[in-house]
Amino acid sequence: MVMKKRILVTPLNWGLGHATRCIPIINALIAEGFQPIIASDGVALALLQKEFPELETIELPSYKVTYAKKGKYFKLKILKNSPKLLKAIKAEKKAIKNIIEDYKIDGLISDNRLGVRSKKIPSIFITHQLNVLSGNTTWISTKIHQKIIKKFDVCWIPDTDDSEINLSGKLGHVKSFEVDTKYIGPLSRFTKCETTIKNDVMVLISGPEPQRTLLEEKLLDTLKGYNGKVVFVKGKMENKQTIETLNNITVYNFMTSKLLEQTINESKLIISRSGYTTVMDLAKLNKKAFFIPTPGQFEQVYLANRLTELGLVPSCDQDDFTLKQLEQINDFKGLNAFDFNVDFKELFQPFRG
Repeated sequence: MVMKKRILVTPLNWGLGHATRCIPIINALIAEGFQPIIASDGVALALLQKEFPELETIELPSYKVTYAKKGKYFKLKILKNSPKLLKAIKAEKKAIKNIIEDYKIDGLISDNRLGVRSKKIPSIFITHQLNVLSGNTTWISTKIHQKIIKKFDVCWIPDTDDSEINLSGKLGHVKSFEVDTKYIGPLSRFTKCETTIKNDVMVLISGPEPQRTLLEEKLLDTLKGYNGKVVFVKGKMENKQTIETLNNITVYNFMTSKLLEQTINESKLIISRSGYTTVMDLAKLNKKAFFIPTPGQFEQVYLANRLTELGLVPSCDQDDFTLKQLEQINDFKGLNAFDFNVDFKELFQPFRG
């Protein structure tokens, strides 16, 4: 009997986006005859354990990323956390070395986990940020990130390589890059289906604290005055799913993929952060959306502004959101999917040996 090659899939625990965009990759690994093993921490690990209860999972050292309460202090908080972050990456490298030996790992896929690589086996890095926006320090944050990516064998970018028609804009497109890069098309765990619209608004929240809670409180309070049916998903990965009704709002702590896909398809408008995975998911489902970027997170602010300027999705700052903002929706086209078939057989070639 031929042993299946064991591939370690390791998404960053920074909200739920990195974990959810690994779902189609894990499914493709299974379909192509590999044995995926999942390694992460926090809500990212909890989500994938619910999605793949049959797969082996491992807990990695946490980066313990938290956001500042005020957007203008975002960069300062990240800098303040950097010694802790470097310590976590060092611990992660040590853990990965042991995991490779103990679990007889044949290949690594890291979605933005910086310490998950090895010279002994193929190591692939997933990112949509070849440019890392950080205001007036963009050049240095980009340089540091690209230096890390260069230590991997291949970099997968979840977008099209078309410089005009793409989702990530300047984040995922640079003039030249020394690493072997492959544009693998937008990744989404969802499928669009024609269905009856049951909800006027769906709210999707995730991301590090305290900003996740601050947005949750603001939107729950604001949408009390909304004249329509609202489904509200907090993005809190807890042991049991909870559902409560607050007048016109049905609140879930979390939804697993199947229910989430169905509910987004059944909703007329999505209000969410402008995280890149959310952008990919809503494009796949051809949805109208309203974006509220995480205060101070340059990448989300850039994506929201870009999609607003392209006439696709309206957006505003967190403090400025009111029900009146939603009146702009009809002036925007909404997001659309690209026809892009991912060739997983070819992508997984490095693991076949």
